[in-house]
Amino acid sequence: MNFQQLRSIREAVRRQFNLTEVANALYTSQPGVSRQIRELEEELGVEIFERYGKRLTGLTEPGREIVRIVERLLLEAENLRQAGEEFAGRHTGRLTVATTHTQARYALPRVVQSFRREYPHVTLALQEASPTHIVELLLTGQADIGIATEALAAEAGLTSFEAYSWQHVLVVSPDHPLALVPEPTLEDVAGFPLITYDAASPAAARSTAPSPRLACNRKSC
Repeated sequence: MNFQQLRSIREAVRRQFNLTEVANALYTSQPGVSRQIRELEEELGVEIFERYGKRLTGLTEPGREIVRIVERLLLEAENLRQAGEEFAGRHTGRLTVATTHTQARYALPRVVQSFRREYPHVTLALQEASPTHIVELLLTGQADIGIATEALAAEAGLTSFEAYSWQHVLVVSPDHPLALVPEPTLEDVAGFPLITYDAASPAAARSTAPSPRLACNRKSC
């Protein structure tokens, strides 16, 4: 059993059993693909594919289970390769962080400075985006890490955790009436014009400040 045989099985399913397309995808010949598949079937002692003459037409009952195992084996092989690359070159490479303007402007500058001192040969790229766009960047692999206060926790395809805590602060001039109130309530604040979140922002509907969360794609975490 070898990886070329496993890849031939996987590609045959992905290419709708068209061995010409499988051969093109694997940069080999159609007879070579047929040989790889047949040799694996002989080694396992079962037929993986149903056939009509020399053509593959579908999966046999044992073939369906074998294909699931093949997918797992090839996925773990890829994970193993990536792990080796990461450990071999863990002090070099590129890290893309997608984050909101607020995090990039106020929360991350010191973190970025510390990171660059510790990993001078890693290119760190910050990409500003809205929370929903950050989710898209993570799921499509265009960003390695996302930092935002909205959308990240609810996305099933991401792993996220609280990065740090923050809270809303009321800022007024020293002579403002609210400066004399020890603990202003919403009723106290409601009587004055405010500069706050845009009405379209999800945060505008919150009574407490959502904590910033750090997230990454579950396939790559």
